[in-house]
Amino acid sequence: MAEKRDYYEVLGVSKNASEDEIKRAYKKLARKYHPDMNPGDKEAEEKFKEVNEANEVLSNPEKKAKYDQFGFAGVDPNYGAGQGGYGGAGGFDFGDLGDIFGSFFGGGFGGGGRRNPNAPQRGESIRASLSVDFTEAAFGCEKSITIDRSEQCPTCKGKGCAPGTTPEVCTECHGTGTVTQAQRTPFGMMQSQTVCPKCRGKGQIIHQPCPDCRGAGAVRKRRTIQVNIPAGIDNGQTISLRGQGHSGKNGGPAGDLLITVMVRPHEIFRRDGTAVFCEAPITFTQAVLGGTLEIPTIDGKVKYDIPEGTQTGTVFRLRGKGIPVLNGRGRGDQYVTVNIETPRNLNREQKEALKKFSESLGEGNYEKHKNFFGKKK
Repeated sequence: MAEKRDYYEVLGVSKNASEDEIKRAYKKLARKYHPDMNPGDKEAEEKFKEVNEANEVLSNPEKKAKYDQFGFAGVDPNYGAGQGGYGGAGGFDFGDLGDIFGSFFGGGFGGGGRRNPNAPQRGESIRASLSVDFTEAAFGCEKSITIDRSEQCPTCKGKGCAPGTTPEVCTECHGTGTVTQAQRTPFGMMQSQTVCPKCRGKGQIIHQPCPDCRGAGAVRKRRTIQVNIPAGIDNGQTISLRGQGHSGKNGGPAGDLLITVMVRPHEIFRRDGTAVFCEAPITFTQAVLGGTLEIPTIDGKVKYDIPEGTQTGTVFRLRGKGIPVLNGRGRGDQYVTVNIETPRNLNREQKEALKKFSESLGEGNYEKHKNFFGKKK
């Protein structure tokens, strides 16, 4: 059986990759190796299965955490079966098995797969939302957003202890954050790991906490962040600002600030992707004789000549007057639907003039009217 490749290597991302980066990498590779794109290609089929397996684990926070801690054994109970056999000392080789049991019971057998509690850890991301109007989303803008986040304590530099002091390595767990307990079973002596009760899993003890952060290593701060809204962004899309989230632990990088953009509706325009739609009322005279209209666009008003005999529901296209392509070139189009507005509150003279005008027309002036009402039953 071929050796399994590291899931991060399969997707081509780093171990610090964000959820969005993992998702983008998966979509790109899944499209590349999809069986429909590679009919009859067995190698591509295997690649497709490998990519899906990696994504199933790395896109799930719980499975990803187990994989980061225990490797394949943390997410696949069958991993390593039949590979170890018996150890050299006449007993079972619990190397991988320890990791498997550890993933289910919070510990493991032997000494493999433990995570160092004092290793650098990435900070949590912050999610927020920001409201912009229709034209701001279309052409881009700069906005500010205020957030509360944890930052590394400037007094203790994130160590949690008072200046001039250092934390003591826990004598109970020797800095691992866990203690091992042995238990006799029908299979022999087995070991399990639990959180160290003395240091509570931290691996070290702070005797003199920092007076500013009280031993947490981080302080709460309110910050105002400038956000560049790219042209063409749509309602519900998210902007990621790397490193603007909560601070990391033990020197780890900060998380990201994930901002969901909410676009306020416009009183005239609506959009679908890069296309802009609106409706334009025209008079009866304009519909009959044609004329020049001033059509509102997101760039301002533009003149457009409508032909004689324009009907209600006719759609005209204004090329290049739509939304700019997000992170790309070019723009969409604007589509204008015209509606004939029937005049109201006519005086007596206007009504008489309209009757005479109507009497002067023949069936040839109303093609749809003739075709509909002139049909025989």
